[in-house]
Amino acid sequence: MLLSVVVPAYNESEGIELFHNKHLLPALNKLDVSYEVIYVNDGSRDDTLSKLSKLAKSKSVKVMNLSRNFGKELATTAGIFQATGDAVI
Repeated sequence: MLLSVVVPAYNESEGIELFHNKHLLPALNKLDVSYEVIYVNDGSRDDTLSKLSKLAKSKSVKVMNLSRNFGKELATTAGIFQATGDAVI
């Protein structure tokens, strides 16, 4: 089973790496499933995209970059459409 986790991000530069490394990954690694994390940069004006790009060096992390801020609902929907998992969170 493959689990897809979709995370919209807007101006999250200060905390995105902490969230990913200290909270999300430990929780996912406790599960007995394969996973992919899809971050959707929702038109951030800070350096969120560059930090997400560094995280995307891991094969389990993908990054989508929206051209402008569409809001968390549409950013999440865009991520869901890119998900390849059997289940999406």
